[in-house]
Amino acid sequence: MPRLSLVVPVYKVQGYLSECLESVLGQDYTDFEIVAVDDCSPDGSGAVLDEYAAQDDRIRVIHLTENVGLGRARNAGLEKARGDYVLFLDSDDTLSPGALAAIAGRLDATGDPEILIYDYVRTYWNGEVRPNQRRDLLTSAGPDVFSLADRPQLLDLLQIVCNKAYRRDFIVRQGLAFPPGYYEDAPWTFCSLISADRIAVLDRVCLLYRQRREGGNILGTVSRKHFDVFDQYRRVFDFVDAREDRAQWRAPLFRKMVNQYLTILERPGRLPQDARAEFFHRAAADYRARLPEGFRRPAGDRGHKFAMLERDMYAQMVSAMAAVKIRNTVKGRARTALHRSKRGAMSLFYQSQLRLPRDENLAVFSAFWSRGVSCNPAAIDAELARLAPHIRRVWAVHPDAVDTVPEGTEHVRVGSREYWAALARATYLVNNVNFANAVVKREGQIHVQTHHGTPLKTMGLDQQKYPASTSMDFAKLLERCDRWDFSLVSNRFSSAVWERAYPCVYTSLETGYPRNDVLLNSTAQDVREARRELGLDDGTTAFLYMPTHREYQPGFVPRLDLEKLAERLGPEATLLVRGHYFHNGSELRSEGRILDVSAHPAVERLYLAADCLITDYSSAMFDYANLDRPIVIFADDWDTYSVVRGTYFDVLTQAPGAVATTEEELAEVLCSDGWRGERAARARDGFRNRFCDFDDGRAAERAVRHIFLGEPLEAMSPVVPLVERIPAPPPARAHEASAPISTYSSQR
Repeated sequence: MPRLSLVVPVYKVQGYLSECLESVLGQDYTDFEIVAVDDCSPDGSGAVLDEYAAQDDRIRVIHLTENVGLGRARNAGLEKARGDYVLFLDSDDTLSPGALAAIAGRLDATGDPEILIYDYVRTYWNGEVRPNQRRDLLTSAGPDVFSLADRPQLLDLLQIVCNKAYRRDFIVRQGLAFPPGYYEDAPWTFCSLISADRIAVLDRVCLLYRQRREGGNILGTVSRKHFDVFDQYRRVFDFVDAREDRAQWRAPLFRKMVNQYLTILERPGRLPQDARAEFFHRAAADYRARLPEGFRRPAGDRGHKFAMLERDMYAQMVSAMAAVKIRNTVKGRARTALHRSKRGAMSLFYQSQLRLPRDENLAVFSAFWSRGVSCNPAAIDAELARLAPHIRRVWAVHPDAVDTVPEGTEHVRVGSREYWAALARATYLVNNVNFANAVVKREGQIHVQTHHGTPLKTMGLDQQKYPASTSMDFAKLLERCDRWDFSLVSNRFSSAVWERAYPCVYTSLETGYPRNDVLLNSTAQDVREARRELGLDDGTTAFLYMPTHREYQPGFVPRLDLEKLAERLGPEATLLVRGHYFHNGSELRSEGRILDVSAHPAVERLYLAADCLITDYSSAMFDYANLDRPIVIFADDWDTYSVVRGTYFDVLTQAPGAVATTEEELAEVLCSDGWRGERAARARDGFRNRFCDFDDGRAAERAVRHIFLGEPLEAMSPVVPLVERIPAPPPARAHEASAPISTYSSQR
């Protein structure tokens, strides 16, 4: 049996779960098991657990058939735990390196106490780390092993279970279990501490306690569920009443109870306004019913609040809290003035438009910082015209890009009065990046974030630890992301990344990327036309080279000697070269068998025309994989790029096809069958299974029907399985389809 069992309850944490599990599996101490409990999570968390369990037999997964909540999910894991000690680890938290070795060592050194308490730090989205405010209680001064009576101040530690190791036979002997509802840690923590005769401490940070910006803390949820705290303290005092030898803990626990009741009342983000008086009166009733004989209230303002609760003086409590609020308001006037000055920079015209009614049938589109009409927003625009022609569609375009707007497309110039009027009055705002800081999210507006690729390179908050993002204002970034209502994703991998990288309140729509519909719906004729547009002969092999932007390199500098490579490939091959959209105007010239397609308005047409994609770290690889055509990775600067920008996986070992790290290697791959051989095909199959989840040709329809027409996704046709999808045919087969019947038959 393992020495340690880690019980990990899991619910809607797909963005954090891998980091949690890796923090355990990467420990240098190995005598442990993980009992992971999938609490009927509606996201991809259960699949993540199964993937890890298939790779490491120390992980056992329990899939619950209904959502039972945190406490009972822990109980389910506890029933299956086999270790000498049980540790509880929430699935968005992590262990520090060396934590398990330190815990096991301390358990051995103290003769297997019933409870070991170790230190933690709070970690925040902005990289801030705050130590435990009462870490002084975990110093090893005094005996190594003691009871709570020897160190009663340990009750002042935060009431969490995840910074403790519990001997399993102690849990069984005391009959400890987690109750349902909010504040489930209180009965477990208090009842275990007052029951233990042998406690030890470890003055070492072992737990990194994540404080999620959004969606991760039930205590920040306005709900009547906070009334659960009354049942939790009833359980605590029932436990004490059944053990007369622990009666001395009634007064300390009473103080903890009252402080928690007051905290709930004082925090504005917990109780609904119409429930506050009821909560106060119930708290007052508990106060009087459980008041220990000879209890002395604390001094100062806190003691005054104790007294008001004892006397059930709700009106006086409200007045006292209002006075505190006024003081805080006065302190915040400087901040408010600063905010107003920033708002003052906004156009007065825009502010006047914001006061006018919204247009329920107006949608504003933008893509790539208003560089033109393209990407997912353009695909949604086209589908919206088909399914909901009553909705007026307007594109925001920079003045220097107006010439690229397709004929007949309504557009406004960024910065113009028409632009600000459209942003103010529209009901729908659709973008593949964020709108400017000055844009106000007004009530009733729906912001749709389509994104513009599956992330290989780190994004959002995940960029904080990499030097390429030192100038980013992450607080401002998240303020922009707070405007999102919907986030479109093309695979479960992206869902997990966005949840962590952009921790805001929005709904993830696993619709697929609308721009990729064309890759599944196009015919052989479409492929032939795309090639004719580029002047490609039927027998020409077209290699599409699409390198990504590098933060450490100004401008677009091809990392290949293109002329030399074209010469090696011979007259039957053509290089299509597309620079990253960050670079306005390419330094390339179309010459011979090298075509500069950087200004081509639709990259999807280039995908259709190409026989093979050559890229490095661009998200193009994820889109192109939907065609099931060869992909070659040319990563000559992987060591630099991965350090400067950071990536979510090692593209050298998890590539969608052949890999080259030098120009010579690339030439050898392309001049042989290495780019399209069996080995490359196997790599592509694995890549497609991982990243082509939802792109089945109906993404735009799903998005439009759900967002604009209000139809539930569940009522639509399910996503077509990957093995049943038929992408656009490759150029060679498209050419065959156009040949005379006799010739086609002979070639078959």
